[in-house]
Amino acid sequence: MWWQTARSRMDLTRQGKIMGILNVTPDSFSDGGRHAGVEAALKHARTMIRDGAEIIDVGGESTRPGAPEVAIAEEIARTRPVIDALRAEWDGCISIDTSKAAVAEAALLAGADVVNDVSGLTADPEMVRVCAASGCGVVVMHMQGDPRTMQVAPHYEDVVAEVREFFEERLATLERGGIRREAICFDPGIGFGKTIRHNLKLLRDIGSLTVGGRPVLLGVSRKSFIGKALGSDDLADRAWPTVAITASTREAGVMIHRVHEVKPNHQALRMAEAILQGVNFPE
Repeated sequence: MWWQTARSRMDLTRQGKIMGILNVTPDSFSDGGRHAGVEAALKHARTMIRDGAEIIDVGGESTRPGAPEVAIAEEIARTRPVIDALRAEWDGCISIDTSKAAVAEAALLAGADVVNDVSGLTADPEMVRVCAASGCGVVVMHMQGDPRTMQVAPHYEDVVAEVREFFEERLATLERGGIRREAICFDPGIGFGKTIRHNLKLLRDIGSLTVGGRPVLLGVSRKSFIGKALGSDDLADRAWPTVAITASTREAGVMIHRVHEVKPNHQALRMAEAILQGVNFPE
């Protein structure tokens, strides 16, 4: 399995990848303000790369439930300098986390390789054109509603079937729009317009969400459903369950894992692969 990005093809045949989260926002739900500014962002990116991240996902607008929308100029001002600086010192894969075509275009010009769009390239009518023209990789996420309304009353008849149908529609539509199949990756959008039951059902049946031979990306890191499942309000209690989900879903075929704590998730990924693939080690 290969994933085509703007500058390279990522081999996902045997080894999964860790996408490290780099929020350069003042109000993200778990790390708002901690990495705002180029120097703070670069410092954190370097740590994640050292710990095993092969993709750095830069986000300039919080998508937590109820988050206010950020103006295009402000989102570009937060993200482009960070991407410029990171690209100047690192040849790895950089992703821009945005649903705005103008923000994506600015990031791609600065050296980003991937557009990670929580709306599945539906929020901005120009996004398909921008992505097709650049040849970038795209992450197509499923979300019911939008970040301001998504957790009001999410409802599905069959959440797995409906997410899969969304992926099938997006694959056909994006290919017609000029985006190559090889550039597309799908994310079921855990926590985006889903109850805890919906999230757990998607994780339980994650292996059935592969569409068109395209890879699945999973982002569960620090999400509230973990705390609800454990009966804990402590954010720190969500870290090791995230590692457990990384190992479990890698066994089910998830190849890209978007996380905050890179090192333990990278180790879980490699350990799961050692078990799955029966790698030969010296006695």
